[in-house]
Amino acid sequence: MLNLRFGSVHYLHFFCILVSAIITQTPGIASVAVPSSSCYVLDNSSRLVDFSSWIGHPFEYEGKESTDLMVRFCKDVERRSQTGYVDFGRFDTFNYFISGSGRVDFVQGFYNGDLANCEYSYDKLGRTAQVNIICGNCWNGQCKGGLGCICNVTYESDCRVFIELAIPCEKPGPRVFEGFTVGFHPRSWEIVYNGLTQPGYEKSYKDFSFSTEQTHVTLYMTAIASLSSLVRKPFIKVHPVKGLEVSLSGSGTNGNSPTTLSPTLLIVHWRCLKVHDKPYEVNVTIPIEGYEPVQFFLAKKCESREDQEEDSRQGWAIFGVISCVFFVSSTLFCCVGFIYKTRVERLRGIDALPGMTTLSACLEIASGDGHGYTQAADINGGYSRAEASWEQPSASAQGTWRTTEKTYGSI
Repeated sequence: MLNLRFGSVHYLHFFCILVSAIITQTPGIASVAVPSSSCYVLDNSSRLVDFSSWIGHPFEYEGKESTDLMVRFCKDVERRSQTGYVDFGRFDTFNYFISGSGRVDFVQGFYNGDLANCEYSYDKLGRTAQVNIICGNCWNGQCKGGLGCICNVTYESDCRVFIELAIPCEKPGPRVFEGFTVGFHPRSWEIVYNGLTQPGYEKSYKDFSFSTEQTHVTLYMTAIASLSSLVRKPFIKVHPVKGLEVSLSGSGTNGNSPTTLSPTLLIVHWRCLKVHDKPYEVNVTIPIEGYEPVQFFLAKKCESREDQEEDSRQGWAIFGVISCVFFVSSTLFCCVGFIYKTRVERLRGIDALPGMTTLSACLEIASGDGHGYTQAADINGGYSRAEASWEQPSASAQGTWRTTEKTYGSI
């Protein structure tokens, strides 16, 4: 009995370890966020290699004629001599850090050095330098072990220098889906740029929260056309689970492939069902076949409930639909009635409008003096009455009228 219990416990412990290993190896547990500095590079297999811990590390090379060269990693390149320092370029914030080819693993560019006697140098950027990084040892066997050293220095001219630097490179990280962007506009990438989640969206921040009144947010996704078919349907996770209703729509949820010329839409609809003192975290995950999934966080404030407002909006929407139906049906009824009275009853003008007979009777009853709407048959009679009233002399002019009549009679 004791052995059986021990075996069960051992089996249970082994099962827990196996499940934990499977979970930790499942892709997409952590988002691939942009490193904290620009001292990073994507290798030839699109894996992220972060050299942030190497920033400013010095490498010195002893040259001829008491001239030394100093490379400060991801900082600058200087030539030092008895006459002073000459700057051969600085590591720019535009991240001139790319993968190499052959025995060169990575290439760093340093630009905007001293301009003296180099005003018309390489791209008119003053003195420049190119550092070719070799992961491991130099080809000539120098600097074995340690943090590396400069293998060789070649001056192309007084304004440009090539440097071979051997270091123990950092271990490659997750595989990044290059060229993929996510932004709030068709040609923007505030959230994801080049497959890396940008600062502010790698986790939930209160300063990046959307207001309670904003019921949805539209995201635009683009990718390289040749690799766009690798993008899969996104899904979301909300924390806390209850209190915020979130759904996705748009062409991005239908499996459409995003390209640079035709971005796909990902519309996030959310509605506050419960007031929460902290913003809700909406984790959006976009799986990529063969790469690490793209993940980012959107924060949503819920300072008030939106269900009552939503019900009122639905009520107004129903009222608008009913009003449109009534207006269209009334218009069709009037048109059909007008055509019927024109063709069948041979009526013309305003008499052919449906309901005019009833309206005339109502107006006649409301007025009480018998003067209502005049039918077409009474038009001639109306003219006669009008003519009679016109020809009838007034009381003031009666004497004059009679005098004229007698004179006319005598003639």
